[in-house]
Amino acid sequence: MEPTAEEKILDAAREVFMTKGFAAARMQEIADRAEINKGLLHYYYRSKNKLFRAVFDEAFAKFSAGINQVFEADIPLFDKIEQFVDRYISLLMRNPAMPAFVISELNQKGEAFAEELLSRQTRPNPLPLVMQIQQEVAAGNIKPVNPVGLVLNMLSLCVFPFLARPMFQGMMQVSSKMYDELMQQRKQEVAEFVISAIRKA
Repeated sequence: MEPTAEEKILDAAREVFMTKGFAAARMQEIADRAEINKGLLHYYYRSKNKLFRAVFDEAFAKFSAGINQVFEADIPLFDKIEQFVDRYISLLMRNPAMPAFVISELNQKGEAFAEELLSRQTRPNPLPLVMQIQQEVAAGNIKPVNPVGLVLNMLSLCVFPFLARPMFQGMMQVSSKMYDELMQQRKQEVAEFVISAIRKA
């Protein structure tokens, strides 16, 4: 079946936002890539912010479903950490404009934006991971660690390179291709760093 106009718009928007970022993306470019006129694009999405929100909502739902499978999986903690880091960085590589959009929405809408995301049925639920960390600490299998702090560290190590990407690439003179290669390597590096920090000698 031929994709609908709205499907073409969302496909084009994903590509443009991924390559240009939210700030540099232009509605005309999205319309051109979707092979529609700009008037039709504005009929479906009145602003770039609304269009990105649609792309974001779709990515957020898919990510939540996938990451919750990891959180709830009956697998060893270290395997779960590796899978979490891999999936989270993979999501960010596919949607590099997402972190900046979330920060922007939080700055503009504050708690209302966070509450709206957390009220969804499809949202990440890290509590099974937190409980597993607590159990491993209690059993003496890993070093004593605050489970919430550990999850926060994992999130920060994954997301910060995407928030700071323009500054990092400029300072280090890193091309986009090299940056992507670094992020692929980072999946293993972050997981090993976190596991090393809690593994008992």
